[in-house]
Amino acid sequence: MALLTHFFRDMHQILFPNAEQHAIPSLDGALSPNDALDRCQPVGDPLPGIDDVTEAGDGSLLVSAGRQVLRLSGLGYETRTVAAEFDAAAGGLTMHPDGRLLVCVAGRGLAAVDSRGRQTWLNQVEDQPLHCLTSVVAAPDGSIFASEGSALNAPADWCRDLMQKNRAGRVIACGPGFEAPKVLLRDLPYPYGLAVSADGRFLWLTESWSHRLCRAAIEGRELGVVEPMIRNLPGYPARLGRAKGGGFWLSIFALRTHLIEFVLREDDFREEMMRTIPQEYWIAPALATSGSALEPMQSGGIKALGIQKPWAPPRSYGLVARINDDGDSVESLHSRVGGRYHGITAARDTAQGVVIAARGAGRLLLAA
Repeated sequence: MALLTHFFRDMHQILFPNAEQHAIPSLDGALSPNDALDRCQPVGDPLPGIDDVTEAGDGSLLVSAGRQVLRLSGLGYETRTVAAEFDAAAGGLTMHPDGRLLVCVAGRGLAAVDSRGRQTWLNQVEDQPLHCLTSVVAAPDGSIFASEGSALNAPADWCRDLMQKNRAGRVIACGPGFEAPKVLLRDLPYPYGLAVSADGRFLWLTESWSHRLCRAAIEGRELGVVEPMIRNLPGYPARLGRAKGGGFWLSIFALRTHLIEFVLREDDFREEMMRTIPQEYWIAPALATSGSALEPMQSGGIKALGIQKPWAPPRSYGLVARINDDGDSVESLHSRVGGRYHGITAARDTAQGVVIAARGAGRLLLAA
């Protein structure tokens, strides 16, 4: 079987020499490594399970963490209250133009929470349940767009979905009251983040497993042709958040490495690894490192005298990049291999600065 795998791969390269190879691009230019994330100010106490953040109309923050959505307000967002609670993990968030809070809930679907705390739900689309919603946005006319990372795995099992090399994601749309839900795009490689452009004309979309950033024209509750804006990112993109002055903050929750790319090509090895080794010790990206000696990539090229080298190949990493409306990187904030704030899943501009969700560290950061 392994011989046939190598044969077909080599024949594909011979017959299609111009096919995209997706070599890992270097971190340079606007993406040059720095320690900017480690210099950010942590907001309050840790937030285990922090996933997304959005800004309410009154200037407060809404943060998903575990099974709750918290409201943070005041100077430095130090005051915390519970805005909503669910029976499963809360993920992607956005505010609807009519004032409702939209929440992606793992295994349940999409919830809309009104000012009195009442919840309404969208649980399925085209007779298929929504159990892996990753992001939700609302267009200026009230239409709702949401991404489902995978129809095969829950959000917490994103690493398994990558190792299975799935293309089972969807983008859906519905009306303001969840009426007429439909699938707009399907068979996507883990669509993670969505954003509507400032002028309301385009829906931006990240595809984690293909390392791409795309956009499509919004045509009512339909989408035009999907146009790749960045074809080959150095990591796995997560969510998009509005940036002041135009463009977006693009969160990258882990970097690609040559070792992981090699494992993804070697099907027999990867399948045996998944079958015989606990998931936390797979050769795979992670939101944070545990420090266990059983983790992969522990050789002298990674550590010296017990200290992790900042330029070592990363198992986990922190990166958020600001991109303009043409998809070009403008600046970036990093937490390198030996840093504290890895696994960035969301970032956006607010009245008090850029707020960043470091899921790997369980912290909300503020870059003033």
